[in-house]
Amino acid sequence: MGHSEPEIKAFLKARRAALDPAEVGLPEGVVRRRVRGLRREEVAQRAGISVDYYTRIEQGRAPAVSDSVVDGLARALRLTPSEHTYLRNITLPRRHGHASADPRPRVRPEVLRLLEAMDGRIPAFVFGPGMDVLAWNRLGGRIGVDFAALPEDERNGALLIFLDPRTRELHPNWSEVADDTVAGLRAEIGRTPANARLCQIIHELRERSDEFRRRWEAQAVQERMRGTKRYRHPEVGDLVVTYEALVLPADPGQVLCTYTAEKGSASEKALRALAAGLDAEAGLEAGARV
Repeated sequence: MGHSEPEIKAFLKARRAALDPAEVGLPEGVVRRRVRGLRREEVAQRAGISVDYYTRIEQGRAPAVSDSVVDGLARALRLTPSEHTYLRNITLPRRHGHASADPRPRVRPEVLRLLEAMDGRIPAFVFGPGMDVLAWNRLGGRIGVDFAALPEDERNGALLIFLDPRTRELHPNWSEVADDTVAGLRAEIGRTPANARLCQIIHELRERSDEFRRRWEAQAVQERMRGTKRYRHPEVGDLVVTYEALVLPADPGQVLCTYTAEKGSASEKALRALAAGLDAEAGLEAGARV
């Protein structure tokens, strides 16, 4: 996939269109605006650069864009921190060549032991590039999709959200989850445009899902490292859990994600019930082997 002129142009045009001139102190002007948002010359003025230079940046023709200029554009367009980082990433000089054929990363034994140690109390997963689900503990496998029943290539959070209709029943706020998924993938492609698996996931979703394609074209960028997830679980009812995404520095591209419920809440009791069910199943399996 990589960074390209269409990518830079689409993002900057979308961010220009999202701004209300009146909100940033610009007059309506004598000539009526033909399109919504800010004009190029208005962004350039607010960023402290020439209109010609801004045009070359938006068209992907600027060979190198300094940090100070990126910062100025971020202020002019009122970018969020995630959008600011994304703009910096996509305006970096491109490395020519094809996407790297990265193999599916494997989770280190030490991290697998950590997942196992949390089992019974904390659902946990390890995610890889493009939201691939690389590993999970037993309790993690019970709060959502049964990843063990899926082929390896289909163990992917983004593919499941948009291509598996069961996720619409599992997530009562499916539309919000879908928005976050797309925004997270865009932030990731900004960092690692040559990752083959990530490019494959985005390409497949753009080809197979109208819902994904519409959201992708909106150019939203957001990397969430913590937040709340809601599930409509078939066994224990509604679950509300908070998640923490912990980057694994020794394992590039891998993130450990843990889920916890508020102490004393109905969701905590539901997690305990799921854990008790796992223990009961393990006991029955052990008895059957005797």
